[in-house]
Amino acid sequence: MAPAHPALHLAGPRAPGATPHPRDTGRTPQSLPPSRMAHPHPPHAGGAARTPDRKVQIIMATTILRKTALTIAAAAATAGGIAGPAIAAQATPGVQASAVQADRKPGGERELGVRYEAQPNFYYCGPAAARNALSVQGKNIDVDTMAKQMRTTEAGTNSINDITPVLNKETGKDVYKSVEIADPKADDKQTDKLRDDIVRTVNDGRAVVANIAGTATDTDGTPHSFEGGHYISVVGYRDGGDTVTIADSADPAQASYRMSIDTLADWIATRGYSATS
Repeated sequence: MAPAHPALHLAGPRAPGATPHPRDTGRTPQSLPPSRMAHPHPPHAGGAARTPDRKVQIIMATTILRKTALTIAAAAATAGGIAGPAIAAQATPGVQASAVQADRKPGGERELGVRYEAQPNFYYCGPAAARNALSVQGKNIDVDTMAKQMRTTEAGTNSINDITPVLNKETGKDVYKSVEIADPKADDKQTDKLRDDIVRTVNDGRAVVANIAGTATDTDGTPHSFEGGHYISVVGYRDGGDTVTIADSADPAQASYRMSIDTLADWIATRGYSATS
């Protein structure tokens, strides 16, 4: 099994279930090769320096102390995976902006920390995706409670319009909006909007929930097939939103993977997603 994505905290395996209903259900894990997860960049190597005189040493020591204090402050905002968004949710407005910015990476990247849980049965993908999405804000909502609110049955969760009100119940009135991609294939305008919506939502410290159907291939070449429909969480992006990070409740062995924005848009086509407005 491949190592879990660094932003995810894995729970136990999901329980197997019956054959999915043709509507929006989850699926029993297939025997697919697990995704390869990204590894942290290696630290930069440093070189030796000659010994400075006493006056320069004092200046250098003062500079080092100032940099150390700044480094400790930054580390406190980002430690623990979800610390950035969690601090932002509880801080004063001035502190909140700094904390939300803290876990952005250079070059148009940001990853949110997810307290991942697999769905407990084949038809709870909607509640599980919403639960994983809300976990990036430090929330831990019971999936059974959300399933009742979404009117989830063994036929699944009917549409993204049943997900959005539950997200707003936990985050605030009209924070999330449902967006439909009605066509069989997403056009450039719809793909660009999806990219913008993901970047804005993730930059707000929140995750997107998407209703998908069919088969799509991630950036590692691994296919993910949900012909009857499925729900996923989008919890990060890179390359300015051209590549996104997905948290998938269906199979802990493939809990996280990355996908191009064009592929995701076509995966959502005929259905919809929920993002901040």
